[in-house]
Amino acid sequence: MFKIITDSTADLPKEYLDEHGIGCMPISYILDGITYGKDKEMDWKNFYAMMREEGKMPTTSQINPAEAKEYFEEYIKTDKEILHLAFSSGLSGTYSNLCMAAEEIMEEHQDVRIMVIDSLCASMGEGLFVHKAVMMRDAGKTMEETAQWLKEHVQNFVHAFTVYDLFHLYRGGRVSRTAAVFGTLASIKPTLHVDQEGHLIVIGKVRGRRKSLLALVNYMEEKMGSWMQENKDDMIFISHGDALEDAEFVRDQIRERFGMEHFMINHIGPTIGAHSGPGTVALFFMGESR
Repeated sequence: MFKIITDSTADLPKEYLDEHGIGCMPISYILDGITYGKDKEMDWKNFYAMMREEGKMPTTSQINPAEAKEYFEEYIKTDKEILHLAFSSGLSGTYSNLCMAAEEIMEEHQDVRIMVIDSLCASMGEGLFVHKAVMMRDAGKTMEETAQWLKEHVQNFVHAFTVYDLFHLYRGGRVSRTAAVFGTLASIKPTLHVDQEGHLIVIGKVRGRRKSLLALVNYMEEKMGSWMQENKDDMIFISHGDALEDAEFVRDQIRERFGMEHFMINHIGPTIGAHSGPGTVALFFMGESR
């Protein structure tokens, strides 16, 4: 059985990673002059409290080729077939650095095979990408069969999320200055998605928090098409930036409107949260297209 690895940007619960034997490469972030990631972690609630109450502005860095190689070298001590599902290349250079490291490893170790796939996903969208791979692996599919399915269906992984404002995304270079203006208007809440190239795009704006959450569910109705009609048992993933009640509101709306019963809700980790900010709620599901 092949080993599945992903990045900390997938925002999957530790219990899920452990249960399914998934490796996780940490992407570092810096807050208040301290670097967190591989050797040091911060409680996520404290992280959001520092952003919200103290105005702290964290920064992040990608996994460089040397770090990626070091991580892979640890994994190949026990696993010779590795499928790494990477954070969107549209948001980070981590994917290309992982590819370089994998090539070096395979040149040095002829018995090792590493496949790196660009998920074009973020947060628990990347987590959903991993979940589909886990299901296929556990059903007996080979690494090649799993990789092929993921590549063929990458555009079926749909993201929709809302933020309190776009300041954090603008500061990190994830959205344009023009788009960020939406986040400065009183009570205006933007809705965004991740496009076919894995970039963040503003797709709408509404007045008020409740309407912004309902906009996520409306977007799901628009995008899921026949996929969900034929796959009622699919798992819906929801992540949040210390906004659990709002995430549960979205879940309940989906349950009521579409009859879905399988959900995974988790907080947005600091690496993604550094850019999306407190109060973000994000919805991920399979649809006919992004």
